[in-house]
Amino acid sequence: MLAGSLPAQSLLNSKVLVLNRSYLPVHVTSVKRAFALLYQGVAKAVDERYQTFDFDSWQALSAEVHHERLGVVGGFVRVPRVLLLTAFERMPRRHVRFSRFNIFARDGNRCQYCGRRFARSELNLDHVIPRSRGGLSTWENVVCSCHTCNRRKGGRTPEQAQMSLIRAPFRPQWTPSTPGLFSLRSYRQWMPFLTTVDAAYWNTELLPE
Repeated sequence: MLAGSLPAQSLLNSKVLVLNRSYLPVHVTSVKRAFALLYQGVAKAVDERYQTFDFDSWQALSAEVHHERLGVVGGFVRVPRVLLLTAFERMPRRHVRFSRFNIFARDGNRCQYCGRRFARSELNLDHVIPRSRGGLSTWENVVCSCHTCNRRKGGRTPEQAQMSLIRAPFRPQWTPSTPGLFSLRSYRQWMPFLTTVDAAYWNTELLPE
């Protein structure tokens, strides 16, 4: 059993960030799989000082006072939270997913008609050219809109409603700034490596229509 707050099975199923040899995030795996990768020699564990360890050297680290540890024959072994692949150069995708989260992030939670910022619960997505008039669900045709502006515009184009956009919608080249995106279920050991990851990878993509 685990000496800590989680049972061993829950800890084995918790998450580990996987980096390629350029220290860019490419995957998230389970602790159980992470130990298998370590043992097979295809990955190394990364500690808080960014030092890397193979299976034997990681197992030799003292885990007696570490709060995330698993019981093994003869003692405990620390749970790695970051792995570095030793022979894998695949880069993370830079495709920015067309998702509700990323549209809100691109527009800064600001209504693109009146220009005011709102809580996300007070915003919805508006098709600049309405779908009833052939408008598509694409980056270039969907914007954040407050409820008041959305009702005012209705099923019309901005020109017909005598409204104007504060900025033309566009497809971001990189992920919009999204502070706190990984705070719901990530680990402090991940944070130095998440600044370059395409955060949109973690969002559900909206299907174009």
